[in-house]
Amino acid sequence: MTFTTRIKEEITKNDVSKIESIVELSAFIRFTGQIKKDSITLVMENASVARRIYKDIKYNFGINIKIIIRNQKRFRVKQIYILEITEKVDYILESLNILKDGKKVLPEEYFLESVEEKAAFLKGIFLACGSVNDPSSSGYHLEFTSHTKKEGLFISNLLKSFNISSKVIKRGNHFMIYIKSAEVISDIIRLLGATNSFFYFEDIRIYRDHKNMVNRLNNCEIANQEKILKSGLKQLEDINYLKEHDLLGLLDENVLEAIKYRESYPETSLQELADIITTETGRKIGKSGINHYFIKIKKLVEKHQSKSQ
Repeated sequence: MTFTTRIKEEITKNDVSKIESIVELSAFIRFTGQIKKDSITLVMENASVARRIYKDIKYNFGINIKIIIRNQKRFRVKQIYILEITEKVDYILESLNILKDGKKVLPEEYFLESVEEKAAFLKGIFLACGSVNDPSSSGYHLEFTSHTKKEGLFISNLLKSFNISSKVIKRGNHFMIYIKSAEVISDIIRLLGATNSFFYFEDIRIYRDHKNMVNRLNNCEIANQEKILKSGLKQLEDINYLKEHDLLGLLDENVLEAIKYRESYPETSLQELADIITTETGRKIGKSGINHYFIKIKKLVEKHQSKSQ
C-alpha cells in the first residue's frame, strides 16, 4: 500500500456532515469526472474511495449507480472501479455547483463559505487527483494534478487560504500543483483529517531531521578537526624553520614554552594547548595568549624569509 493510498483510505473512513459530503463530492466530480450531456463517469483505482463516492451519491441523491470493476494488466494486475451515473445528471451537477443554467461553473466562481467547507473541498480534490510521497523515500513531495491552468490556480488559491504556498507548473497536457516543504505537507495531511498518517509522517520527518542534524554536526566536527590539524602542522613548520636557521634565541621564555608544548601535542587545538600548559605549569594562559605566541613565531619566520630573498 502506498502512502497516498493510506491517506485516502483514512479520509474515506472519517464521518462528515451532509454539507461537507456535498462539497467533497462536488470537488471530486469536478476534478476527475467525465461529464457528458446525459452521464457522469467516475474512474477510480482505490476501493475505499469508490465506496465513499458511491455512498455520498446514494445518500445525497438517492439514485441507482452502475458499478463496473475491471482488471487492468499494465506492469501489475490492479482493479479499476467505474461508477456510471445516468439519472438526474443535470440536477446533480447543478446541486453540486458544477453546472448553472446549463453552463459549467468556473473554479474561481465556486464559493466556499466556511473553513470546514474549504477543508472538505480540499479533501475531495485530494481523493480525486492528489498524491504524497512516502516520507521514508528520498524526498518530500505532495502534488495535485488538474486539466486546466484555471483549475490549477484555483487549487493553489484554495491552499493559500490556509496560508499554504504552492507552485503551479505545466506537465504534459496537465498542470501540477506541488509542495516540497515537509512541514507544510505535514500541515496538509492534518488538514485532510488523516490523523494516523499525520503521526506516521511526523515520526519519520523528525527522525530524518535528527539524522541530518547529526550528520551536519559530524561533518562540522570533521571539518574543525581538519582545520586544527592543518593549523598545527603549519605551526610545526614555522618552528622547524626557526630551528634550522638558529632563530629560537630571538624568542622569550613564554613563546619557547609554547613551542615545547606544541611539539609534544601536535594535534591539539589552541584552547586544548592552553589548558594543558595551565594545568602542567600552573601559569594561567588562554587561547588568545597561545595564538599571540604563534603569531609572533609566524612574523619572525616571514621577516627572515623576506630578508633572505
